[in-house]
Amino acid sequence: MLETAHGRLDTPVFMPVGSQGTVKSLTPSDIRDIGFDLVLCNSYHLYLRPGVDIVEAAGGLHRFMGWDGAILTDSGGFQVFSLAALRSLDDRGVTFRSHIDGSEHLLTPEKAVAIQEALGADISMVLDDVPAGASDSRRLAEAVNRTHLWAERCLGAKRRTDQLLFAIVQGGGDIELRRLSARTLTAMDFSGYAVGGLSVGEPKRVMNAVLHDVVPLLPSDRPRYLMGVGAPEDIVEAVSCGVDMFDCVLPTRVARNGGVYTRNGRMSLRNAMFRTMNGPVDPECDCYTCRTFSAAYLHHLFKCEELLAYRLATVHNLRFMCRLMQDIRMAITCGEFDSFRDEFLGRYRVADEVERLNQGAGRVWVARPRADVRVP
Repeated sequence: MLETAHGRLDTPVFMPVGSQGTVKSLTPSDIRDIGFDLVLCNSYHLYLRPGVDIVEAAGGLHRFMGWDGAILTDSGGFQVFSLAALRSLDDRGVTFRSHIDGSEHLLTPEKAVAIQEALGADISMVLDDVPAGASDSRRLAEAVNRTHLWAERCLGAKRRTDQLLFAIVQGGGDIELRRLSARTLTAMDFSGYAVGGLSVGEPKRVMNAVLHDVVPLLPSDRPRYLMGVGAPEDIVEAVSCGVDMFDCVLPTRVARNGGVYTRNGRMSLRNAMFRTMNGPVDPECDCYTCRTFSAAYLHHLFKCEELLAYRLATVHNLRFMCRLMQDIRMAITCGEFDSFRDEFLGRYRVADEVERLNQGAGRVWVARPRADVRVP
């Protein structure tokens, strides 16, 4: 259970990603109807466009985007990783050039907190240093030390009492660094603790090893959040380690490319097998898409590149994620999670490792600099 200024949330919980104040192709009422009470927005993107002053003048992010549920805002730390071509960083913060217009900005821990407080999120994240998955030990240690320094400064900059602030454990695939990061951050009084820097190109076995070792070190009376991980099989595995919260662009991104989730695995609506399938994509699903349209119709929409295709597939995938979390919570309540996990993983066909890394199964979004933008 997670208490926020905009309501109480049952956990484990998945957050749809609305980086720029919108979950792509859906309205806030769609998100509510699907079953979600919490969404993620990205303060980096909102800071650059439309600007924090615009959102503040509108009465805060909830009013600006017409959403009455809870909001978690990411600090922009992930862009420290994904915008590597456009930034430099030191202990002060991150100096970067906007991928939109080339303007230069300095994002410090204090500014990251101020931006999120001005936006009015229910949950904000510290600014962290996210190393690439293949980083060497020197870079991993540097990132961990800087993340701890920035976390302390974020905590000192916090002013709003109605906003929760979460710290982020870093350390890549180095278990000892991860343990150090967990110990250091849990000694500070944060409202919750996240595990970051995973699903950034490392093998799945490395991610699972980190989770099994590190998550139990985080306080069980505070939310434990795995950032940027959204493949169904990864969520089920992470819950077995004690993770309470998840976010990922994967369900909506996969949907826009014609991929839909079922309990048997992911399928592509562009496949010719759906051309004459008059039943729903997933007979087990209760979403608007499956109640109303045939798989043949969705196949037709994708073949014609109709905009409705993206919306209907997104509704289905997010409802799949919502139902998955409901089933997980029920299994935990009934003391049957282990059997649920075994049954789910035994039935669900997972993407192979190459496909997983290529499909952006995390938050890997790498901007390429404009030709007229000089890197600081």
